[in-house]
Amino acid sequence: MAADTTDSGEFWLYGYGDVSEDHRGTPEAPGRVVTLIERSYWEELVDHHDSAPDNVWGVAYRIIPEKVAEVKEYLDIREINGYSIHYAPFQPADGAPPIRTLVYIGTPSNEQFVGPQDPQELAEHIFRSQGPSGLNKDYLLSLDTALNDLTPESGDIHIHDLAERVRALEKKTAHSPTAQNPTSA
Repeated sequence: MAADTTDSGEFWLYGYGDVSEDHRGTPEAPGRVVTLIERSYWEELVDHHDSAPDNVWGVAYRIIPEKVAEVKEYLDIREINGYSIHYAPFQPADGAPPIRTLVYIGTPSNEQFVGPQDPQELAEHIFRSQGPSGLNKDYLLSLDTALNDLTPESGDIHIHDLAERVRALEKKTAHSPTAQNPTSA
């Protein structure tokens, strides 16, 4: 697939997941990562939150022209399983004009798409999971912090709720004299 670039050769990528067998989990115990889905799919799901926000917050990464083909090839291999490729406008928080960005959108037909889960069970799963890229809880807690640091309006209620549940599990485990390593359970 040819990269969609600007006149200057720049390429912009929207950075943001689903079950992670290779980064924050293993095939035997998949971790969880954030996945963007189309609103039409979201509206068909039964979720534990009343509504989805109108905006999705994230970061746009500028890829220099010399690296566009390499980055696209890597992402198409990593993300193509269960994702569709879209180009969407990205509105910078500073009010600058929108940037056309590539974004991978998850599809519910993806075998790794798990859909809504009980928030406490999901938090416990995240708390226990790890993979080659590290602890699943570190991914969640870093994502919560990053979203909250973008702008005052950028936090995500679902991510924050899960992060607070995981923090509570950390405190509970830290105070337990018989606590096991959560990743070995």
